[in-house]
Amino acid sequence: MELVPVPTLSDNYIWLLHDPDSGETVAVDPSEAEPALAEAERRGWRITQVWNTHWHADHVGGDAGIKAATGAIVTGPAEAGKLAALDRVVGEGDTLRIGTHEAEVIAVGAHTAGHIAIHLPDAGIAFTGDTLFAMGCGRLFEGTAADMFAAMRKLEALPPETRVCCGHEYTVSNGRYAVVAEPDNVAIRERLAEAEALRAEGRPTLPSTIAAERATNPFMRAGSVEELAERRAAKDGFRG
Repeated sequence: MELVPVPTLSDNYIWLLHDPDSGETVAVDPSEAEPALAEAERRGWRITQVWNTHWHADHVGGDAGIKAATGAIVTGPAEAGKLAALDRVVGEGDTLRIGTHEAEVIAVGAHTAGHIAIHLPDAGIAFTGDTLFAMGCGRLFEGTAADMFAAMRKLEALPPETRVCCGHEYTVSNGRYAVVAEPDNVAIRERLAEAEALRAEGRPTLPSTIAAERATNPFMRAGSVEELAERRAAKDGFRG
């Protein structure tokens, strides 16, 4: 399986997942069609599926364009009819396929009510959209701190080597808050320095891993709903 992050907009990533055996390519959370189509064409791939984690425009804006250009099947969660281009609606416990590889759908509603994550166990990959970021989590637009706390428990239970493919390049800004949230956590300071160095070179800091998030993510590491709520409120107002 080949995994490629495609930068788009100001800080989004579209993820292209390619299975050489079947020739299938999935575009995950395409905010725009053109960057995904261009990168696939450059690599000699054809996008056959689109997977959406949630309804926000910066994750689904390219769905219709990719579908029109390639005939790709578009799959995503049921979120009050907000995903107009969907061919298939999925939720907790459903499965997706790319070639012979099976993916499991995990309900992680908090950032949006119907948000899902998509986990491919045999490839060791999880697409987490705007729920789990590197050293961060999404804002609570449609859910509660309790919802996000529950989502963190589901995601932290994935194998530690699982690659975390999230929707935005937020690692440095998240790390700067994480240092404040856990000032004695040496692993956070080290990871922030690594992320700053990568960004200075114009390189992505992603994918992360579940192991790295267990060690350095103040939201996954929050010991209670109340602590997560306090940290989320503090991050919302953080200007570091």
